Amino acid sequence: MRADVCKRVRVGVEAVTAWPIWEVPRWLVAFILAVGAVYFAAVALSAQDAAEASARDLFTFGALMLCIASTVELTRRVGEDAGVSKDVFGVWELPIAILLPPFYALVAPFLRLVLTQWRVRQIRLYRRMFTATAVGVSYGVASMAFHALPSAVTQGPLESRTSPGIWLLAVAGAGVLQWAVNQLLVLPAVRGGDPTMRIRDMLFGRERVRNDVAELCVAVLVTLGTAISLFTILFALPFVTLLQRSVRHVQLLNASRIDSKTGLLNAGTWEREAASEVARAVRTRTPLALVLVDVDHFKLVNDLHGHLAGDKALRSIAHTFQIFLRSYDRVGRFGGEEFALLLPQTSPADARQIAERMRAHIADTPIRTSDDPAAPPIRLTVSMGVAALGRTWERTTGSQLTDLLAGADRALYQAKNAGRNHVVMVTDTATVGIVDRPGKLPRLSGRLSRWAAPAWPASPDTPWWPRIPAVARDQAEVIRLTAMPSLRAWPARRGSRTAPSSTWTCRRCGESRACRIPRTPSP
Repeated sequence: MRADVCKRVRVGVEAVTAWPIWEVPRWLVAFILAVGAVYFAAVALSAQDAAEASARDLFTFGALMLCIASTVELTRRVGEDAGVSKDVFGVWELPIAILLPPFYALVAPFLRLVLTQWRVRQIRLYRRMFTATAVGVSYGVASMAFHALPSAVTQGPLESRTSPGIWLLAVAGAGVLQWAVNQLLVLPAVRGGDPTMRIRDMLFGRERVRNDVAELCVAVLVTLGTAISLFTILFALPFVTLLQRSVRHVQLLNASRIDSKTGLLNAGTWEREAASEVARAVRTRTPLALVLVDVDHFKLVNDLHGHLAGDKALRSIAHTFQIFLRSYDRVGRFGGEEFALLLPQTSPADARQIAERMRAHIADTPIRTSDDPAAPPIRLTVSMGVAALGRTWERTTGSQLTDLLAGADRALYQAKNAGRNHVVMVTDTATVGIVDRPGKLPRLSGRLSRWAAPAWPASPDTPWWPRIPAVARDQAEVIRLTAMPSLRAWPARRGSRTAPSSTWTCRRCGESRACRIPRTPSP
């Protein structure tokens, strides 16, 4: 019996230690648990108010919860965005916080997020629980603050001994207080989960502010109508549906501009915004530079570590751009492993220095591509071509952006040909950054030769392919035969050359085939 109890306890402990919440930083775990503790303590302290609720309060709560459930069903049709998303549930939850005791304001967001977890999208439970407790605490604070006002204000717009305008201002103030407390609780968790998140864009972006103000205004009007008559909810529901569709439309527009893997601008959006920036720079005669970035040997990362690791590497490089560049610089993903950077108000010398700093940072930063802490990180390098807007391009009759892209592409080709991991800048008068370095083929051959220890065998009969990873053998063989044409034999995995001619045994299937690469016959 004791052994069974110990086994059950051990299994339970192992299950608890496997919870995903322990993967986040410890300070964030403590913060999440603290917010949850405050929420449940507030629910327990205000539970006495629910026991003394009237039938009208229960009917009002039920009607508003039905509206919340209908809004959740509308969200289910279009889906819920990952990460920080915008909704319009505050239109129904603010009346609950104003017209009912604080207990209902605490419970309503929790019930709504439980329904969202069940009906819309299942995410990690601790994230959903933290959102429910944070939103519940914010509405609880707003409700308690409103009910703490003098009774002459809180009696309602019709029964109040003061002006109805004072009551409306008090409701709007409670809504602003709820927004501030909610952001204060959610932002540390968002920042801890995604350090690249820009707080200013998330809180004070133009579209974000417009949506928040519109939601608050509609919530105040719905609160006013609900205080007068519950039938107002029936007329408010279509307007709330229209508001939700407008918010969703803005989210879809923003998503259409962004590359999903890196969070940067996609190619089409970058070209449109870059064209306007270049035209403005030409018109105002201000400096401007364009940088094309290409990740060196990125195909080897996908072949050796997988495409998921390649996506993480791209996100890491995109994060480097966001660190070094300004908010009004245009950064986009131009191709598979190519990026385009547009730097307004930047001189040629400054553009080359910025590119050099980013290149050095990427080369010196190890990239974790696996969740296993024992897995070694990978290191990548990038080649950059910089083109600066000059007097010659100002006089051109074609597209200045096209000329800049052509110049940056020519500089990028020279950086690749100079040995990679290099920055080359071209202007209308000079090319800066060319150094005497090994060519493309010897550098790639040396990169692969580090996998094969010792170096290339002196004898063609010496087997060499087992010392190279399987996914890189084909590339290594092509480089070996191209860079060392004096080799007289292709090492075969099974069998050997059948005759002193240009027919060889395939090392994969064992069949005799005609070799496409000319070789010197054996003596």
